[in-house]
Amino acid sequence: MTDPKRSSLPDLKEALLRAGVVNSEELQKALQEQTKSSMKLHFLDILLQKGKCNEKKLADVFFKEYGYRIVSLKMLIIHKEVLELIPRRIAEVYGCLPIVLYENTLTVAVANPANLKNLDELHSLTGKRIRVSVAEYSQLKEYIQKSYAGEVAVPEEPVPEEGTEDLVSLANMVESEVVLDKQQQASDLMEQANQAPVVKLVNMTLVEGVRRRASDIFIEPWEGFVRIRMRIDGILEEIVRPQKSFGDAIVSRVKIMSQLNIAEHRVPQDGRFKVRTQGREVDVRVSILPSSFGEKVCLRILDTGAQSHDIQKLGFTRSEQEVIRASAKKPHGMILVTGPTGSGKTTTLYSVLKYLDSPQVNITTVEDPVEYQIAGINQVNVRESIGLTFPAALRSILRQDPDIILIGEIRDAETLDIAVKAALTGHLVLSTLHTNDAVSSVTRMENLGLEPFLIASTVLMISAQRLVRRLCPRCRVAYNLEQDIYKFLNLDPKKKIQLWKAKGCSQCRQLGYQGRSVVTEIMEMKPDILELIMQGASADVIKAKAREHGMNTLRESAIQKALTGETSLDEVFRVTIADAGLPPGGGGP
Repeated sequence: MTDPKRSSLPDLKEALLRAGVVNSEELQKALQEQTKSSMKLHFLDILLQKGKCNEKKLADVFFKEYGYRIVSLKMLIIHKEVLELIPRRIAEVYGCLPIVLYENTLTVAVANPANLKNLDELHSLTGKRIRVSVAEYSQLKEYIQKSYAGEVAVPEEPVPEEGTEDLVSLANMVESEVVLDKQQQASDLMEQANQAPVVKLVNMTLVEGVRRRASDIFIEPWEGFVRIRMRIDGILEEIVRPQKSFGDAIVSRVKIMSQLNIAEHRVPQDGRFKVRTQGREVDVRVSILPSSFGEKVCLRILDTGAQSHDIQKLGFTRSEQEVIRASAKKPHGMILVTGPTGSGKTTTLYSVLKYLDSPQVNITTVEDPVEYQIAGINQVNVRESIGLTFPAALRSILRQDPDIILIGEIRDAETLDIAVKAALTGHLVLSTLHTNDAVSSVTRMENLGLEPFLIASTVLMISAQRLVRRLCPRCRVAYNLEQDIYKFLNLDPKKKIQLWKAKGCSQCRQLGYQGRSVVTEIMEMKPDILELIMQGASADVIKAKAREHGMNTLRESAIQKALTGETSLDEVFRVTIADAGLPPGGGGP
């Protein structure tokens, strides 16, 4: 039987009262009933059976005050041979569920680990060392019935499709079962990485990432632990912190899945693999980077089933869609999408390609790396290690007589020069730039050495974009806008404007947001704008002229979404912080 970690333990009754698990009146009644009981029930079992305890607070007390681990039964796979160690009748009477057997240690979930008599009897019954994890009482009763009735699937290897809300319990349960020596040979490391606990944790992390629609999963080693985080709707969220000793096995498991060298720890490695979950295949792009405390892993989840490449579904307004389609239908020229990493630039360009794709056009892309595989489109993956750079690939692509070329990113003067020449010679070129707004792209191209008259001759439109989180439609809350905000946003104070804010519910995991939508400023290259560019006008002058033609800034676009209830004002300010100012008369009705 496993003793709690602490040597000096508080009195259980005092801890329960202090944490608000039970009130003093109910506690006294339970103690009196315990004295009269012929079966000598534990007073906490009496409280649980009568429903007089706050189950969540009780589990927290055992975790914080006594050092027991909390387990969520929803995300566990319990094997048949483990269940057979404790008969169903004993499990029901003692309120316990066997969940993991490792060598001679049996981990059981109980609601009341303070009942040492029951734990001693389980030790005698099974002949195993008993290790205790704490579960909520109602969940424990439910899963005892389900597990012994065969309602919970017990597959050999796979990962459950649903109910993986809490990976912490699994990491805590197996963390001491995988201890790696840094001097181990690669063969030993591979053996450890293929052990069931490691495989299960990595698989469940991937499934949870897909279920939560995460774009990235980060596995980060630190001095005393490993941190696993997910980027969900653009915001990083910590999921679990396994112990440091567990980190090498996790990284090795990812390397095995990606067919990378598990014995190499000194240099970065890149790879990819596919997983099948929720009835579909998901691509995972892997990047491994050596850091001060070990190897950091980034898993980019490329879920084509969850990602739409339809212009109508990305969040563009009808007028913005019309501008994009009109520019895309031009026979030649260049369309640029700008913004920081993670702003949806590639998704927008893919949606344009999907709109243009037909048997009558030859489309080729050059990317670093190819993110989504698109049927019917030729995609080239840059490999600088062998000399296949953006310029080298583009030169070869132009010999293939393409109609449309997508360049993943214009990074240097050589790539820009070839892209412009391609646009001048009858090709439609789509690409991205890293600039803060649309007008800054003109300055950026000039800094790369492109003459203003070439910009005016080739560029059809420039779109700067960001992604804002959508308010959860089930729990958003309406409120009236304060007067001082009217002035700040240049809104008409005579109009009563209602906005919406996040509240949180079970559907959005109490975050108040679900999914993301694009906000954009699109600068069409009108004749007078082209004239200003050729004259070498400043970015402010060009921007003012573009606004005369109806261009909304990023903040104005985001405010429009807030006014329609699609996002919140907090989200508008978070995403468009660089676009702090609004010109007079802008920002709304």
